Amino acid sequence: MSIAAPILAFLLIGGFAAYHRLRLATWAALLAAALVACWLLGAHRPTVAVIGILSALVAVPLLIPAIRKPLVVAPLLNVFRRILPPLSQTERIALETGSVGFEGELFTGDPDWQMLLDYPKPQLTAEEQAFLDGPTEELCRMIDDWAITHVHADLPPELWDFIKKNRFFGMIIPKQYGGLGFSALAHHKVIQKIASVSSVVSSTVGVPNSLGPGELLNHYGTQEQKDYYLPRLASGQEVPCFGLTGPFAGSDATSIPDFGIVCKGEWNGANVLGVKLTFDKRYITLAPVATLIGLAFRMYDPDGLIGDTQDIGITLALLPRDTDGVEIGRRHFPLNSPFQNGPIRGRDVFIPLSQLIGGAEMAGKGWNMLNECLAVGRSITLPSTASGGAKIGARVTGAYARIRKQFGLSIGRFEGVEEALARIGGKAYTISALSQATAAAVDRGDVPSVPSAIAKYHCTSMGREVVSDVMDVIGGKGIILGPRNFAGRNWQAAPISITVEGANIMTRSLLIFGQGAILCHPWVMKEMKAAQDPDRKAGLEAFDESLAGHVRFGISNAFRSFWFGITGSKIGGAPGDDYTRPFFRKLDRYAANLALMADVSMLLLGGKLKFKESLSGRLGDVLSHLYMASAVLKRHHDEGAPEADKPLLAWSMYNSFHVIETALSDALRNFPIRPVGWALWLLVFPLGRRAEAPGDRLNHRVASLLMAPNEARDRLGAGVFLTPCANNPGGRIDSYLAKAVHAEPVERKFLKALKTKGIEALEFPAQLDEAVAEGVITAEERKLLEELREITLETITVDDFDSHELRAASYYDQPKPGTREAA
Repeated sequence: MSIAAPILAFLLIGGFAAYHRLRLATWAALLAAALVACWLLGAHRPTVAVIGILSALVAVPLLIPAIRKPLVVAPLLNVFRRILPPLSQTERIALETGSVGFEGELFTGDPDWQMLLDYPKPQLTAEEQAFLDGPTEELCRMIDDWAITHVHADLPPELWDFIKKNRFFGMIIPKQYGGLGFSALAHHKVIQKIASVSSVVSSTVGVPNSLGPGELLNHYGTQEQKDYYLPRLASGQEVPCFGLTGPFAGSDATSIPDFGIVCKGEWNGANVLGVKLTFDKRYITLAPVATLIGLAFRMYDPDGLIGDTQDIGITLALLPRDTDGVEIGRRHFPLNSPFQNGPIRGRDVFIPLSQLIGGAEMAGKGWNMLNECLAVGRSITLPSTASGGAKIGARVTGAYARIRKQFGLSIGRFEGVEEALARIGGKAYTISALSQATAAAVDRGDVPSVPSAIAKYHCTSMGREVVSDVMDVIGGKGIILGPRNFAGRNWQAAPISITVEGANIMTRSLLIFGQGAILCHPWVMKEMKAAQDPDRKAGLEAFDESLAGHVRFGISNAFRSFWFGITGSKIGGAPGDDYTRPFFRKLDRYAANLALMADVSMLLLGGKLKFKESLSGRLGDVLSHLYMASAVLKRHHDEGAPEADKPLLAWSMYNSFHVIETALSDALRNFPIRPVGWALWLLVFPLGRRAEAPGDRLNHRVASLLMAPNEARDRLGAGVFLTPCANNPGGRIDSYLAKAVHAEPVERKFLKALKTKGIEALEFPAQLDEAVAEGVITAEERKLLEELREITLETITVDDFDSHELRAASYYDQPKPGTREAA
């Protein structure tokens, strides 16, 4: 045997051990056996000896605890303690709340895809489906979005009454307290359907069911608070709001200046121990009509009335609207989407300790409480709203692009429009899968901190991109507001979702990867806890175990990144069928890339990483698209892998692959330590970048799905309000598609006759008369063309108004603040 044999054995066994993350002892045993075999079979013995000695010098000290712990692990632990980044209170609490689901698998670099596919398929109960088909459908039929947004700037009284009577505000409240007790999936489906017809109504229904008194009381309230308030909230007797954001505290909620001082005061005629509050909040949804206010404030006890701690911390309380000193301000006007939103203020407002959510025992634990409820709220309301808007946009815009013709062709046949339609369809498919996946995670009992941030950021961002493309396709139909416009209000409202529940820029650059890198990493959190363990011996033992796992983890992800890169992700086990298996393999590669990049970034940058927001944002994009692609594959699997949906699946996957490789490339090119970036490039992209954005042929296939009746189109639009009633212009246009497609062969024959048969009439009815008279079309075909002309006109017609109908008379008829008339 040649000199190459022991070297090859060393490399193959090392690669095998790295790929499969074998323990050091297992690697050493396999290598020893291979070297013995090489020796006995006559390989170049000096080479065998050199490899054996060098390997033993590395392995033996590491395999003997008495040597490893004092000489290797303890010094590394001391270094780790020094470089461990300091955590703010906000960051610490965020890491202590929430749970880790499948996103944790993505951070391992070797996801267990069977675990994902084995999750139960999300399904509604019969009761939940009946509510969706009954009261929710009826509510959607009652909604006149133009009247709400332009005429009344509010829901009409009958709509408020219907919402309260049918307990839409009590979807998350358990049945024992008079609520509906629905699953997160049902909550998602209801908000999605309402949002497809009116974002104002979906916001009105969504807020009481997300972050607010109802959810907080359900999780943390005392039994007395639950018994009193939850039935009133469920029935709509109380309308809730929650005051968190203020002028000087937006995303950094832990720095809120609103405060409460523990003192004695009068409440219901008795002198009791309580809190005197001073607060100034803004952007509070439902505040102008709320009867029950949830409030976040910092609580102080300077006189030691309830303990030894003066700064107790962020605390949550309940304030009835009629509490002395509470001031409900005038309304904000959010971008022509006039859901009830406004400021609330108060000075020296006294409440007893019994009004603290959870009672005095929960004082100072408000940020923990909010973090868990924020995660659930982000998982449902905003992603579901984006899903409803994207789905209705895809269905209706596809129909519009088929019906609307220019230059003798449906506008959807032009390649430029096809590109926009493909983005609309592909992103709607992705948003729908992602929003359903996060709802399913909540139903499994998770508090999905990282997935909720991913869903909030990407659903709302993609939702804005979808409506932007919708506006481009429908042109003048979209920019002229009125009862016939199905997209204009969604276009105006898109930035609202981008802004609320944490600004999207900060969610991307700080939260997704910043939280995920620690919370989801299989070893970092364990190492941090070991480093902070006051018992030095126990900490060393825990760190020793975690460090060994982390080293295997890092070596494995470096090898797997290189291996998948040089093989094009074409080798390796993966679930799925022949069509989806390559997608799973690609995701295996990118998961290994993410894990490698995360490890190197945290190791070399330490605490500075959280200030490298561009790097963090790009790695967050990788994690996000891994999670989104996983959700899309899960959806496709749960729906029985329908053949007709493959173009939508493929568009979503190729788009995610392209974004992932772009983000990795940008991260490596801009890595703060340039030589490290170059070295990582060789591991991540050994043969260069390969992923490309969806191509023209795929765009054509997706666009075609949107423009013709088919089962894939039906699945894509499932769950939105498409009933073609008087107040639903989008539903009417969607209902015309089948008729338009049916009439197209006759239309083509008629248009050809206009050019070749010498039809002289100039007006449409007269042209039809001549065509029938000359035998070009039959009387039945004439009816088809007349109906086609009617539905086309209805599809493209926009509204017009008298000038006084557009004037906000009440505003102009009143003196303005600061003017002489007002004074």
